[in-house]
Amino acid sequence: MKKLFKILMIVLVLSIGFLIIRFGSALTQEGNPIPILTSIAKLELSNRDYQLVTETSNESTYISQNVADSDYLVIKQFMEDHGWGFKEQLGSGLVFVKDNETRLIETRLYSKHYFLWSVPRMNLAS
Repeated sequence: MKKLFKILMIVLVLSIGFLIIRFGSALTQEGNPIPILTSIAKLELSNRDYQLVTETSNESTYISQNVADSDYLVIKQFMEDHGWGFKEQLGSGLVFVKDNETRLIETRLYSKHYFLWSVPRMNLAS
């Protein structure tokens, strides 16, 4: 019984150490890290390019892997699937147009491996 307990404790300590090393200071930059870490786990275990993190009445926030030279293709494809065309990139924001409307999708780096992006709720309804 003591041997099993020791093994479980070692696995727990190693898991926590891995999280701290992998994400470091990024853990607290967005407030409560639990929803983001849960979404990262779902993303890693699925075959998807993005995962929903949070949804409010104003916006939906997603997380994606930060792949070198991806040029935010995940976001561009997501918006294209909803009828929006890419216009330009302004810093960390991506501008999309549909009919006479313009929408800005904000992106921010969560860690060197992942980035968050927020889509205004009205984006998909319009």
